[in-house]
Amino acid sequence: MDNRRKKQRRASSRRESQEVSSVEWQFINMTEQEEDLIYRMYRLVGDRWDLIAGRIPGRKPEEIERFWIMRHGEGFAAARRHGKYR
Repeated sequence: MDNRRKKQRRASSRRESQEVSSVEWQFINMTEQEEDLIYRMYRLVGDRWDLIAGRIPGRKPEEIERFWIMRHGEGFAAARRHGKYR
């Protein structure tokens, strides 16, 4: 019984320590209607990406959040100025 718990702890700590690299994100293209809806929903509900994605068919909360970060994030401002993310 004790060995099983140790294995579970090791497995869970491995899952928690995995990092996701965001260095090379590809920009997500949205239609004008999708962008408009995202902006309006963000003003209403804030960063509740699951609620916003529920209003846009075929979009996942992660896509909506990534789109928002790439449009409004400070780290991507220089890349936008140089035309990397448009």
